[in-house]
Amino acid sequence: MALTTGQFQDYDFNRMVVRFTMKNDEASVACAISTDAMDALEGSSRTPPEKREQQFLRLLDRIETRAAQKFSAVELEGNPPGVILRAIDFR
Repeated sequence: MALTTGQFQDYDFNRMVVRFTMKNDEASVACAISTDAMDALEGSSRTPPEKREQQFLRLLDRIETRAAQKFSAVELEGNPPGVILRAIDFR
């Protein structure tokens, strides 16, 4: 089953990631994308913390596409297993 849209969770300043979920049928899949990856996708640098959610939403299609690819390839990390996207994932 392919992943489908979930929801934005939060911006974790300490880990410098935006956390979000995607759905695998009815199961929620934990996902995160580094702020470096989002800035690289937009060609910007150091987006202010209060603008991370808007940035995530602008990039949502590209982020979800890549997260689904990593999920399909079973490139999961963490506990519980989830998808973590870094700048290198978009090269």
